[in-house]
Amino acid sequence: MDLETIVKCLDLKVFSGFDRLNTDVLDGYTGDLLSDVMANSKEGDIWMTRQVHQNIIAVASLKDHAGVILVHGAEPAKDTLEKALKENIPLFGTDLSGFEIAGRIFNIIRGKKEIAAQNP
Repeated sequence: MDLETIVKCLDLKVFSGFDRLNTDVLDGYTGDLLSDVMANSKEGDIWMTRQVHQNIIAVASLKDHAGVILVHGAEPAKDTLEKALKENIPLFGTDLSGFEIAGRIFNIIRGKKEIAAQNP
């Protein structure tokens, strides 16, 4: 599943990473504690958080996340957006809660995996 499909299905606002929407999303991770995200998220995850400070871009870059979704209508801080643009990290926004957006992404990714398993 690529970012563009998720953006379209969920009507996400795109703040940065416009040219990386073909990036594959392998899984997802929801969390606001940066040390937890660093310890437990994986490469290719789409990360859902309420944090808006620039350290989220550093973590997303370090972990090679597919992208970051800001939940509950959060907007990135100015320095966060500047860093995301500079480092070309896909950054998105939604008015949905972390719980709801995670569930929807899970269903999108799981649905695609189930279809692939049925058609080897």
